[in-house]
Order: sequence, then C-alpha cells, then structure tokens
Amino acid sequence: MANIIVAFARIEEAKSVKNILVKNGISVTAVCTSGVQALSYADAFQDGIIISGYRLTDMPCMTLQSSLPAGVELLVMAPQRVLAEISGSGILGLSMPLKVHELVSTVDMMLQALARRRKKRREIPKSRTQEDAAVILQAKRLLMERNNMTEEEAHRYIQKHSMDNGVNMVETAQMVLSVML
Repeated sequence: MANIIVAFARIEEAKSVKNILVKNGISVTAVCTSGVQALSYADAFQDGIIISGYRLTDMPCMTLQSSLPAGVELLVMAPQRVLAEISGSGILGLSMPLKVHELVSTVDMMLQALARRRKKRREIPKSRTQEDAAVILQAKRLLMERNNMTEEEAHRYIQKHSMDNGVNMVETAQMVLSVML
C-alpha cells in the first residue's frame, strides 16, 4: 500500500481532496496544512505521494519538493498559470478547477509507477557485508571440518536450513557456529 499525504493551507481543502480519493477507493495516510508536517510524515515512509496546493501555511510547493526524501513524489494542484511557473522542477501538476476523474486517474498512474519501482527494488539482490560473508564462510569451514562436507554441501546445508526456518543465511550460519563451537 502506498502512503498518500494530502497537504493544503486550508484544512477544509485537504479534507475535501481526501474525501474524493477515499470515495474512489484510494486510501489516504495523512492530512495536514504545513510543509513541515508533510515532510515529517514523508520521512517516516519509504515511498509515497504528497498531494499539495501551490502554497502551504509555511512554504511554497517548490521548497517542499526540494526537501522531499527519495521515493516520495509531489502532485501540485493549482491554477494553470501557477503550474506554468513551476514546470520542469520535478513537480507533477493538476490544474484547478479540479476535475475529479483527472485527480483519480493521475493518482492511480502515480501509484502504479510507485508499485513498479517498489517491485524493481525488491528484485535487486541484496549484497552481503564482509562481516556477514565471513560468518557464513566460517560456518561452512566448521561444517566441512567436523562433518566431512565439501564446500558446496556445507553451503547447501546452511541454505536449506535458512529456508526451512525462514531466516537468512547469516542467522543460520551464526546458529551453526553457536551450536558447534
């Protein structure tokens, strides 16, 4: 589930946008009126979307955008003339007056893009630290020495037990070392 933060200078506007999204099946994580509040919510998430007006109570949308953590996108709702001023700065814009179907379809598009990026991040294999690799190597050497296993057999032993127990290979190697030492 993606985190959506709605931030407008007037709380009534923010709640109105939230209600539109919720009625269309899009859950909203937070509603706020200042950029600082929006940023504090955004910092707690790995990714998400902030839907904002051009100006919040404490900062304009360009300042908000420049302070966003990686993975959080900004959708600004403002009059067309204002959107023309901020184009090209990494901000996605929706012109006012608001058309509900445009808002919903734009947020859906942004959510799909977030889901694709999240999936790509999961597919990238995680690299082990040198300390983790050393623990696994030490456990494999101990298994090879005490149980007359080949290096491949010791690796498969640790790998199989880590999958059977639902823990990573480093934790399994640490358990092997603690039991056998």
